[in-house]
Amino acid sequence: MSGHSKWANIKHRKGAQDARRAKLFTRIGREIQTAAREGGGDPAANARLRAAMVAARAVNMPGENIERAVKRGTGEIEGVHYEEVVYEGFGPGGVAVLVQALTDNRNRTTSEMRFLFTRNGGDLGGAGSVAWMFERRGYLEIARDAVSEDALTEAVIEAGGDDLRVGEESYEVYTAPGAFHAVRDALEKAGLKPSNAELAMIPQNPVAVDPARRGQLLALLESLDDHDDVQQVAANCEL
Repeated sequence: MSGHSKWANIKHRKGAQDARRAKLFTRIGREIQTAAREGGGDPAANARLRAAMVAARAVNMPGENIERAVKRGTGEIEGVHYEEVVYEGFGPGGVAVLVQALTDNRNRTTSEMRFLFTRNGGDLGGAGSVAWMFERRGYLEIARDAVSEDALTEAVIEAGGDDLRVGEESYEVYTAPGAFHAVRDALEKAGLKPSNAELAMIPQNPVAVDPARRGQLLALLESLDDHDDVQQVAANCEL
């Protein structure tokens, strides 16, 4: 199973177990606010905002929270200005790690990222050190018991998806960034609601992880994902 898929599954199980709903709402709210600030408050004309609102509804984020985040972004009500920052580094065993964050204090967040990498056997790198190992793509998961592989393959091709991979418990559908919304909408209209749908940084050539370093690597990824300013974490590993 790909590193992205396995890490996504670990995050989702952890989220359910720890009841991290409030933290998730905060994370999505920041994304909605930033998307609205950059591209306006109309989701029909702002693909990033539309994706964030879909993510919000998927976790039952209250409508008033979504509306408030949009208004903060457009300036209709006062809100904190968040800056987008990407951190690149290496985890245990040389695994490449890419962290996307939204912060109101770059210096504080950078210091905390460096601490988390170092504490968990990694090193924070410079700009461009690992980003070239990842590709931005649309990613959707469909439960294997929801549809046959042949039927899903046909649906993905018709919708404009790029690739379909079979995981242990789910199908993984990959798309070009520009086709993500169309593919997701087409699958949902066909009755195939993804358990996870996001624009993500996908590793191009995942590497195997030494079993002796696996626990330390997961500790790093989880500590990064738990940070309040972090939006997404990606790693180029096979778990």
